[in-house]
Amino acid sequence: MRRFILLFAALSATPLLAQSAPPAISIDTLKEVTKTLSSDAFEGRAPVSAGEDKTIAYIVERMKAAGLKPGNHGGWYQDVPMVEITAHDMTPLTFSGGKTPVSLAYRTDMVLGTYRVTPQVAIRDSDVVFVGYGINAPEKGWNDYAGIDVRGKTVVVLINDPDWQTPDRTGLFDGKAMTYYGRWTYKFEEAARQGAAAVLIVHDTEPAAYGWGVVASSWSGPQIELDERGDHLDQSQAVGWMQLAKAKEVFASAGKDFAALSAAAKVKGFRAVPLGIKASVGFANSIRRQVSHNVIGILPGTARPQETVLYTAHWDHLGHCTPVKGDGICNGAVDNASGVAGLIALAEAQVKTGPARRSMVFMAVTAEESGLLGSRYYAEHPVYPLALTAGGVNMDVLNVVGPVRDYEITGAGKSEIEDMARPLFAAQGRHETPEATPERGHYYRSDHFSFAKLGVPMLAAGSGLDQVKGGEAAGKAAAEDYNANRYHKPQDEYDPAWNWGGAVQDLDVYYRLGRQLADGTAWPNWYPSAEFRAIRDKSRASAGR
Repeated sequence: MRRFILLFAALSATPLLAQSAPPAISIDTLKEVTKTLSSDAFEGRAPVSAGEDKTIAYIVERMKAAGLKPGNHGGWYQDVPMVEITAHDMTPLTFSGGKTPVSLAYRTDMVLGTYRVTPQVAIRDSDVVFVGYGINAPEKGWNDYAGIDVRGKTVVVLINDPDWQTPDRTGLFDGKAMTYYGRWTYKFEEAARQGAAAVLIVHDTEPAAYGWGVVASSWSGPQIELDERGDHLDQSQAVGWMQLAKAKEVFASAGKDFAALSAAAKVKGFRAVPLGIKASVGFANSIRRQVSHNVIGILPGTARPQETVLYTAHWDHLGHCTPVKGDGICNGAVDNASGVAGLIALAEAQVKTGPARRSMVFMAVTAEESGLLGSRYYAEHPVYPLALTAGGVNMDVLNVVGPVRDYEITGAGKSEIEDMARPLFAAQGRHETPEATPERGHYYRSDHFSFAKLGVPMLAAGSGLDQVKGGEAAGKAAAEDYNANRYHKPQDEYDPAWNWGGAVQDLDVYYRLGRQLADGTAWPNWYPSAEFRAIRDKSRASAGR
């Protein structure tokens, strides 16, 4: 979920191929697709809803009209099996054995759920352990779980990385820039690997980069996960968040100083601290198994059709949501009907140019808002082998504010494509600016990350904030207004007054990147220091390359 995210793989030290001017990106297509998908008739495009049925049918219609062929062995859809888990009858989360009992109310003080497909969760008198930032990073010599067995216990974890308050990007965990170790998803994954019965992340607005309201709304109601063999019984029984003030109260009851322990957790060599208290909570789950869909179209290659370049955008949004002034549909016009519109517009342009040497695959994925599930499912069950996937472009929100003078690279310093992307942006007269909010971990919050984790090189880049009309002040004001007033709210609606000039700038780069990679022979890789390099090397070796 991001304003403008480019996902692409690099041409390793390969010179730019000579290209004629690409076909014009159709602004009419951008407007029409965005307006249609974000209309109330599509009910906010929630997965496995009537809104999904309309959405994927419309996307197929537009892919056919663009001239693509069905991309999944003669079909347009890839089934994505999902399970919906809705927690109910939640008891308070209680802590006993301290100076005074502490009770946390659901939604007000804490939110909990489970990845386990089970009708009942019951945690009784589970020992509570503070594990700092909950990080186990051997390559950094850091292990918050060293010397302690948390199997069957409840762990309390801090959000973000230990050096998140560093003003620049220096430090063991990249300072201000969040690493994956700082994401809530990692905290839960590592706690499960350690055998914890329950995981509670302490919510703090600044390091989390969003307020409690976002947490409470996201973690209450139905939760969607991939429906996989084993019913996720390898995960912790309960995962969730608690308010900062309540965490301090719990630590005080245990006779511990929350501020002092939090400071200690920032220092290498920190060791987990048993709090000497016990946690109890219980809830029931309603379970519904269902199937959502990725939509896949292809422009087959001429010389090496088995090798692919991938364009993606997520089609889903939040569906029916908390009403604002009587409007209870989260339409998701910018996030991400605009990205799907970009996908269709690029398909039209590439088809007009004609097939490239490699195949170009255009995929609208499901359930990004539920944790990148559609892209994760494709990456784990690819129609086209990842070892033969050169890279791609992901569009998660287009710039609808207007042309810009700059661009940003999100998660800069990871893959070789950065060296290839810069001249394409520069050719438009745009300069590079540092990522505006690296502390928010945007690199780990969109569909390109699903492919990165399995080795396919990704680049996140796109429009910066230096608007041609109004400069950086106008760009920052527009971004802040969107984040405060429209992001994940019913107000994210189509506006006929939008200026699509910035989107066209970015789409022109996306077109050229995709065409260059599809007509080339290079296999982009990650920089040697990137965490995904070994995975890519192994994948490419398996393909005999």
